[in-house]
Amino acid sequence: MALIIARVCRPASKLATTRWWTDTTLAADLGVADATTDEVYAAMDWLVERQDSVERKLVRAHLGGPDNPDRLALFDLSSSWVTGRCCPLAARGYSRDGKKGLPQIEYGLLTDPAGRPVAVRVLPGNTADPTAFTGIVQAVKDTFKLTDMVMVGDRGMITSARVEALKELGGLGWVTALRAPAVAALAADDGPLQMTLFDQANLAEITHPSFPGERLVACRNPALATERARKRLALLEATEAELTKIVAAVQTGRLTDAGKIGIRVGKVIGRHKMAKHYILDITDTAFTFTPNTDHITTEAALDGIYVIRTTVGPEQMDPAKVVATYKTLARVERAFRSIKAIDVDLRPIHHHLETRVRAHVLICMLATYLVWHLRQAWAPLTFTDENRPDPADPVAPARRSAGADHKAATKTTTDDQPARSFTNLLDHLATLTRNHLHVAGQDESGFDLLAIPTPTQRRAFELIDSAIPLTLK
Repeated sequence: MALIIARVCRPASKLATTRWWTDTTLAADLGVADATTDEVYAAMDWLVERQDSVERKLVRAHLGGPDNPDRLALFDLSSSWVTGRCCPLAARGYSRDGKKGLPQIEYGLLTDPAGRPVAVRVLPGNTADPTAFTGIVQAVKDTFKLTDMVMVGDRGMITSARVEALKELGGLGWVTALRAPAVAALAADDGPLQMTLFDQANLAEITHPSFPGERLVACRNPALATERARKRLALLEATEAELTKIVAAVQTGRLTDAGKIGIRVGKVIGRHKMAKHYILDITDTAFTFTPNTDHITTEAALDGIYVIRTTVGPEQMDPAKVVATYKTLARVERAFRSIKAIDVDLRPIHHHLETRVRAHVLICMLATYLVWHLRQAWAPLTFTDENRPDPADPVAPARRSAGADHKAATKTTTDDQPARSFTNLLDHLATLTRNHLHVAGQDESGFDLLAIPTPTQRRAFELIDSAIPLTLK
């Protein structure tokens, strides 16, 4: 319990955590003032042995309970780098932290539709997204004993191969999106995805024999289309500027040999991933490039268009709700930001033993679960949008409520108290001290006395429906 609380209040290495405990009331209240690192590791080993039991309770409460009538479960994968060279889970793979060349681990996070974490799986650092998804699906069916669930994952997670695997398992549905080649195939001359679908609305339901038993919801986001066009133009300009330098070097004789020219050209077009948009002609003494205008035009026509595929029937979800459900994946991303950097600071991984790595990630997941509830309860004291409006158009970007705009503009809450970030609020609560006093001539054992709480501190405890305690219970 102390490790989880410390991860919320002051994330640090386990050694630094044991030292921080002694500066807080936590050490005395939980009896960890004299805890050694060996005892900390023993507690981690104890916890990881009970992971399935802990997660089963969370899953039953939040995925299988009445608060989740649509039976939705969100899943996504992330990674964090590892220090040292001895961890058996550490491997080189695609780094989502941008730490190229370093060993890493991967971990998949399962949440409820609100983004509340309920389970986590740690995997070797070179595990592919579909493989990770298969593992969590097996856990949902075998470990958590859930059926009739709808798994929500992005297009890189729930691929066509994984869809076939879900069909074989049975009892599980899905909400995901099609990859770009499949969208392009639907948008072919004789395909069902035509631009006229979006004349009256930004979404439309279509069908195709390649997706039997599934519904396809095509969406066009004008804001996303504008951003993709801007980004493509910027990357094309940057690529052409670099390729022009290579042309000049070849013409002046400073760069010769087709192999050497090709290596340098490959670095340029690979850096911006623009190889598909150019026609290249390389010889030992010459190099020319021409933009592939037909390919660029074809890609630009699909800017801002995406297609969601699902097995959920129209009696349960209309097309707008299908889109909104897919967009709930943003809540998993928010949970990852919380667990990795903003709140819990999971990374980097300093442990070497596989069980300790799994225990560390589990502690961080449980701390994120605690943070989720605290953020919900303390939303009136922070800049959190308490009443974000449901957009009339589910394809359009989300908007803040008037209350959130007021907080941002005035830096105050609706109670005219200072609005704070969640981290700043924790720091402010840390100023509420418990002092042990001795009175001359009285019982030498003394007594404990709390400092006078500020209005913000009083309100924080009211929001979690608790009186300010003299000791942690």
